[in-house]
Amino acid sequence: MSEPDKPVLPSNIKLWEKTMNWQPDAGHLLEFQSLYEGILQGNQSLNLTRITAPDEFWEKHLWDSLRGITPLLSQPLGSTTKTVPLEGANGSLRAIDIGTGAGFPGLPVAIACPEWQVTLLDSTRKKITFLQSLINQLGMENAQAIVGRVEEMGRSVQHRERYDFAFARAIGPTMVCAEYALPLLKVGGLAILYRGHWTEEEAQVVSAGVEQLGGIVDFVEKFTTPLTDSVRTCVYLRKVAPTRAEFPRAVGIPSQNPLL
Repeated sequence: MSEPDKPVLPSNIKLWEKTMNWQPDAGHLLEFQSLYEGILQGNQSLNLTRITAPDEFWEKHLWDSLRGITPLLSQPLGSTTKTVPLEGANGSLRAIDIGTGAGFPGLPVAIACPEWQVTLLDSTRKKITFLQSLINQLGMENAQAIVGRVEEMGRSVQHRERYDFAFARAIGPTMVCAEYALPLLKVGGLAILYRGHWTEEEAQVVSAGVEQLGGIVDFVEKFTTPLTDSVRTCVYLRKVAPTRAEFPRAVGIPSQNPLL
């Protein structure tokens, strides 16, 4: 018997262009497909994701991951893009994906931005072992996967205030994500928090809370996903001053007792 055909991701070039003012080239598309196949393979032994159908994977993993960095892929937001951090000392920007899970948004970002150095952080060793194996398999020299607790990383000299960008997607309330992300950022760095619905009440609380961490709410973008019209929000926090030494608090405290 012949093997069943492998599921193939849609290219959706026109949708990429319409929704992000950016489109993947042929190399990106090949890497996205290889990433998809690798995740499907890993899913056979690990509980990585329930999102496996091609269209759903494209929208909820690839598109959603890259929608968060749209201001950095193109120039649609005017003066906002002028505050993107300058290049690091080695000529490349450093990003960290906090609680990466199955590798999102970090792996799509690493594919779309090969000049960045992307670190995938998660506390589950089996997932990190798989992700590092997948990174090696895909030949991604600009990505690495490390196991650890973000509260400890935020106090480590190897990680504290070392990153230009920090991503937090589906790992907790906004202020919890802020306490995880801001200590890891250089002054001038940007935390990108992937949210669902967003209210004015939450915006007021977050604006007050992030000041304790040396941050401000730089801007907020609301949008709908291109295939299912689901509501999404990305909250962009700018690091404007060093984070005080007491943050992040000890492991578990930020999620148990979020800052107000």
